[in-house]
Amino acid sequence: MAKPPSADAPLTDHLAYLLAQASREINRQLETRLSTEGVPVEQWRILKVLSDGEGLSMGELADAVLLNHPTLTKMVDRMVSDSLVYRRQDAEDRRKVLMFISDRGKALCKRLNSLAVSQEAHIVENYGGKATGELKRLLENLIDAAS
Repeated sequence: MAKPPSADAPLTDHLAYLLAQASREINRQLETRLSTEGVPVEQWRILKVLSDGEGLSMGELADAVLLNHPTLTKMVDRMVSDSLVYRRQDAEDRRKVLMFISDRGKALCKRLNSLAVSQEAHIVENYGGKATGELKRLLENLIDAAS
């Protein structure tokens, strides 16, 4: 059973640091792939989450795509200007505005999804399918336990 690092342990012994470093590297690689479409990773996440067609409030969308509200608002404003997403008043609660993906956004999302799949295939090829699956399971368990 792993023990927490000691107080004088180097930064690289801390789980939070290792998770951040792994996330940074995987996002950097994904960003490189998505840059062929001129899209940042966060924009792909927004399109991917909205691609189910259900529509989400800005709060729900911020939680789903791991962005703070000011950053999300700026990004969504640009995406609205680019006709990738649109806002619509919620039919059940007129005070709420929902975000939806447009047809243009769906087409871009489809192209981005193949780039994201190729990124994950690259990881599986280099790290191994079994190890990648186990890592995903462990991370999901960690997230659940931390909640």
